[in-house]
This record gives sequence, C-alpha cells and structure tokens, in this order.
Amino acid sequence: MSGPYDVLAFGAHPDDLEAVMGGTAAKLVAKGRSVLFVDLCDGEPTRHGEHGQRAAQAARAATILGVDRHTLPLRDRLIRDTVDARVAVARLIRLHKPRLVFTTAGSGVHPDHQAVTDIVVNGVFYARLPKWESMAEGEGLAGTEPHEIERLFFGHCRMELAWPSFDFAVDVTAVYERKLEALTVYESVFSGSQAELLDKYTAEDRYIGSLVGVRYAEAFKTRSPLLVADPEAFAPSRFG
Repeated sequence: MSGPYDVLAFGAHPDDLEAVMGGTAAKLVAKGRSVLFVDLCDGEPTRHGEHGQRAAQAARAATILGVDRHTLPLRDRLIRDTVDARVAVARLIRLHKPRLVFTTAGSGVHPDHQAVTDIVVNGVFYARLPKWESMAEGEGLAGTEPHEIERLFFGHCRMELAWPSFDFAVDVTAVYERKLEALTVYESVFSGSQAELLDKYTAEDRYIGSLVGVRYAEAFKTRSPLLVADPEAFAPSRFG
C-alpha cells in the first residue's frame, strides 16, 4: 500500500466494492486518480473455496480495476461499529488524505454491511478531530494530522432491493467489461447456487442506466447537498 490517495473506498468484504462501484473506480483511475480499496475483513471463511483463495482473487480484481488494496483485521460476519474500528478507518484517512471517500449504504440483510456504513461515517468524523494524543481510545491516531475530506458517498449494497431513488449516477458503460472481469475472478463467491448473483448485479446496473439514459450506471447517495457549477453540464434526462 502506497499513497497518498485521491480516493478511499471502504467495504465490508472483498467483492463488495467491485459490485458497488467497480465501474466508477475504473473511471477514476482512467482519469489519473489514485484509488485505494479497503476491505474491513478478508471475507474468510468463504462460501466456496479454500482459505486464502479469496485474498488472491481480491488482488487480481484490484489489478484489473487499477486500484490498490488494503485489508483491515476485522472478522467476517462479526464486524461491529467499535471505537477501534472507527480509529482504524480514521487513521487511513489521515495517512492518505483523500478528497473523496466511498462506502456502501447500510443493509438490513447482512449485519457486516450495516456496520461498515456506521464505522466509516464515524471514522470520517474522527479523522478531522485534533488532540487525540491525550485520549487512550485515540492512541491509533497519535502522530497523524487531522484531515477533513471533501465528500462522502454511499453506494448501493447489492444484497438489497434496488433503490427507488438516488442522488446521482455514474455512467460506467465504457468500462463495464472491466467491472465484470473483476467480479468474475471471485469464483469462491459467484459459483454454484450463487452464480446468478452476477446476472442480478448486471441487471441492476442496466436498470440504473436506463433511468439516466445510458446502458450501465452505478447509483450513489450523499448526506449533504451537491453544488453544481454548471447547470448545463448535465446529460439529458429521459424523464424531464
């Protein structure tokens, strides 16, 4: 892991970020932006495959998308919003000083996905606060400088139903084959009874694209308003 990075993206497990924003990450890299994927755990034990196989697949997927990758030592299925987890996220933000942070929106299906949303929101807040040195809970932030990111964006967790609305979408048509290639390396995840998940993911990206007039798109939400410098820069909408 090198740095600093323009963009940090946090997901619960390897393959989450590829599904949620693999195309967006590939577009950012194509624009010359440096992107770091951070998995909060290694995804073990995996549904199909031997121990360690998923880590190798995650490395291959990162290479395909052109991103770097880092894994935090939390435990699959047992991820919780704790002070230690928040500090670990805040430390990476302070070290790499990204402009943008992405994560997944909370999910009611998998508790790890709900936890990662809370951890990242709180970690972003911790990262900007000074004077941690006097607090035992902030020991992991000692020696780092506060950093306030410009934007925190939330992608749609693919274990949930498609969003009825979102704040913006990214056209990923031009890089969609690369996204699919990155996802298909996860044979330990998308095989057997789970193979149809890739079709579901593609269908959702196609649906989001249809709403904004492109073939494939990825949807995002934000908790703060977006300022638009040029009101004529938008692509035409199908719905007016």
